[in-house]
Amino acid sequence: MDKSSHKAARRRKRHVGVRKRVIGTPERPRLAVYKSLKHIYAQVIDDLSGRTLASASSGKVAASGNVAGAAEVGRAIAERAKAAGVAAVAFDRGGFKFHGRVRALAEAARKGGLEF
Repeated sequence: MDKSSHKAARRRKRHVGVRKRVIGTPERPRLAVYKSLKHIYAQVIDDLSGRTLASASSGKVAASGNVAGAAEVGRAIAERAKAAGVAAVAFDRGGFKFHGRVRALAEAARKGGLEF
C-alpha cells in the first residue's frame, strides 16, 4: 500500500468515527466539509430527509487551494445557509484534521453567523 492510499484509508476510518456521532436534523443540519488538493467543498445537509440545504465550493474562487479560499467558502456557506433558514449546524470535518483550510472554513462560517 503506497503512502497516499494509506492516508486516504486512515481518513475514511476517522470519518466513520465522526459520522457515528454527528447527525444532521432539520433543527440542526450537518455542515459537511471535503477538501481535495485543489479545492474545498461545504454542504449543509439534513440527514433525516436526505436533502442538501446549501452548498459552496472553491471552484470559482481565485485563491482556491489555500486558507484564504477556504475562508471565502466559509463565508459563502454561512450566507447561503442563513438564506435557507439555518442558524445552527453540526460540524462534520469529514475525517480531516481541524487545521489549516478546514479550520479557516469553520471560523469564517462562525463569523458569518452560523452557530456550531
